This record gives sequence, C-alpha cells and structure tokens, in this order.
Amino acid sequence: MSSGERPDIAVILSLIGGILILLGGAAMSMFTLGIFGMMGGFGGMMGGYAGMMGSFGFPFGFMGGLSLVGLVSGVFVIVGAVMLSSRPAEHQAWGTIVLIFSAISLLGMGGFLVGAILGIIGGAFALGSKPTAKA
Repeated sequence: MSSGERPDIAVILSLIGGILILLGGAAMSMFTLGIFGMMGGFGGMMGGYAGMMGSFGFPFGFMGGLSLVGLVSGVFVIVGAVMLSSRPAEHQAWGTIVLIFSAISLLGMGGFLVGAILGIIGGAFALGSKPTAKA
C-alpha cells in the first residue's frame, strides 16, 4: 500500500486530536478526584465542592461524569484514527466515528478545545478523502 492510498492528513489530525482529548479527560478526572489537592482537592477537609458542608456537591459529581465522557471519546477518536490508517477503504465509517466522538468530547473538556477541533477537522478530511484503488 502506497502512502497515497491513505488519508494521511486526516489520520494525523485525528490522532493528535484523540490524544489531546484523552489527556484532557485524564487531567479533568485527576482534578475532580482530588489527586492534585492534598486533602481531597477542592477546599480541603471541610468540603469545598464535594464535602460535608454541601456546597457545590452536584456539579462536582457531574464533573466526574464529564471527565469519563472525555476519556471514552478520546479512546474512540484514537481507535478511529488508527483504523482509518489501517483500513483506508472504510474511510467514511471511521471518519464518521472520529467526527461524532470529537463533537461529543466537547462535553468533557474537548481536549482543551484544541483536540476536539483537530478531531472534527480530521474527521471531515476523512469523509472528504477519496483513497485510490489498490493495484
């Protein structure tokens, strides 16, 4: 398979976008789990966002779910980019997956927004590419 048969720009943009989305979801989950804070992240022992005093408890739990959305979206975008590289004949299916999960990732930080934009552009390039037939 020559390099002209693969949608290389779409693969590179989608892969970089997926990695950024995955890193953004991981950073958000570490932040919400309190790994960056000494005593539970937001506000220490007496609560802050998710503690006993009750301030902002619901949004804090909601952020944990959104970080999971970012992690899952990042994995699907990376898998879509790898499959786009290995199976260029199915570029429309994998481009659609990359495009959809890049848009979904906007709910969970979107890879610092840059990852989602790169994934959307990569998915659009994958949908618009026309791989040449195998010789």
